[in-house]
Amino acid sequence: MNNGYYENLDINFTSALKLYEENYTHNELIEFLKSGNIVQKQISALRLDGIYSQNDAEVLLSNLTGQDGKVREAVSLRLVEFMSNPEYLQFFEGEKYCQIFLDAIIDINGNICRNSICAISNLKNDAGFYKKFCPMLVDLTNNLLNLIEMFNFKEGKYKVNKEVFKLYWCLETIYEFYDKINFEDLKNILLRAKNIQEYTIREKAAKILSRNLNDKELNQAREELKNDSNYYVRRF
Repeated sequence: MNNGYYENLDINFTSALKLYEENYTHNELIEFLKSGNIVQKQISALRLDGIYSQNDAEVLLSNLTGQDGKVREAVSLRLVEFMSNPEYLQFFEGEKYCQIFLDAIIDINGNICRNSICAISNLKNDAGFYKKFCPMLVDLTNNLLNLIEMFNFKEGKYKVNKEVFKLYWCLETIYEFYDKINFEDLKNILLRAKNIQEYTIREKAAKILSRNLNDKELNQAREELKNDSNYYVRRF
């Protein structure tokens, strides 16, 4: 590694230390999130004490996607905290941020996916959110199923894994919002997912089916998965 690498490392460390040690105001932290560098955005997200306006929410969410992974993960972690607080949740309600959240649940970083799902689970009772978000989620899930059903799992392993990873997190999100999704759409997804070769997808289908959905075909699908060859699938 060249000297420039270590110089940048030192600069980033010094910048991070300064951000931790100095008492920046809430508005200054928001400004760092708007136009700061990676270190400034990451630490500003971690240091925010709350969300006090629609602008605060918008600035924070603008860093949930399309940013360096350190920034995205820090933001997703704070969203879990902020969106579990009714005082702050109001700023994330409605359909305005549906696309951002949809993109976040299929991030390449599983921690970001998990945190984002945990955060938006607080919007289950917000009709303005789930009436827009759930159809988008269904469309994304069906598109991924269309791709994966055509895959030869013995070839193109990277491409397979990438799309399976996204589908896995879509199904995890569906588990949280199952009762907000059109039943026929939900049924169709589960009857397709239960036949996917990759066991992690069948596992998620089995988890959703453990919700005891009142349908003959889905009950049969659940029994089928209870006898799956993979332990993680049949445990549900």
